[in-house]
Amino acid sequence: MNKKNKISPWKETVHEIIYEADTKAGKLFDVVLLIAILASILLVMLESIESFDTKYHTFLNISEWVITILFSIEYILRIVSIKKPLKYIFSFYGIIDLLSTIPKYLSLFLIGSHHLAALRALRLLRIFRILKLARYVGASNRLLVALKMSRTKISVFLYFVVILCVILGTIMYMVEGPENGFTSIPTSVYWAIVTLTTVGYGDIAPNTAFGQFLASIIMILGYGIIAIPTGIVTAEMTKNNNNNVDTNTQSCPSCSKENHKDGAKFCYNCGSKLN
Repeated sequence: MNKKNKISPWKETVHEIIYEADTKAGKLFDVVLLIAILASILLVMLESIESFDTKYHTFLNISEWVITILFSIEYILRIVSIKKPLKYIFSFYGIIDLLSTIPKYLSLFLIGSHHLAALRALRLLRIFRILKLARYVGASNRLLVALKMSRTKISVFLYFVVILCVILGTIMYMVEGPENGFTSIPTSVYWAIVTLTTVGYGDIAPNTAFGQFLASIIMILGYGIIAIPTGIVTAEMTKNNNNNVDTNTQSCPSCSKENHKDGAKFCYNCGSKLN
């Protein structure tokens, strides 16, 4: 039973390097990985510049294939170095890692699909592993908890904003009319959303005095509305601030659960021994 559950030494070493950032090797791996991700994104961006791609297409293509192969090897190592591969494959980072790897292979069948490699930017979220100091990891955890606790309040708030935009858009349609660009209520609602969020594309603008007055009120109202979600999340973070404990980057070699308490020797999820 013990032999069946035991991870071979090389897999344990690979797991510690790839999944954790507590050792020098782990930190070095994460730094190199982030540099490779940034380089890959830069290559995709440069390839979209026609003049640059025409001149350096071969170099860009070979470089992208090298990085893709390295990412593929990393993905395979992540799978084989844990007891339950499906836990990683269907995790958030597992899906992101897969989506970051396959675009170049898809380009062999679908022209232009390699540009989807820009999805690798999502892998930069792993920077939290390099900044593995407990206060940073703890802060990110508190933010996630606060967002979850705030989702109902924020949903109600967004529902109210949508209703407000419909009402304001309808009023503006009645005030300005088709002759001033407000050709329909949906178009006017679109204008209300753009104005309320203070984006202001300028493709539609009120021409009457009352319409401009109403637009001014909506713009000022927009500043206050934008601040409300921030206040909701901040209040939840303050409420839960005293109930959090510091965690580290220790990853369970069995179930891949992270965010274990400092000094923990066993996984809080499956009970497996941590490296």
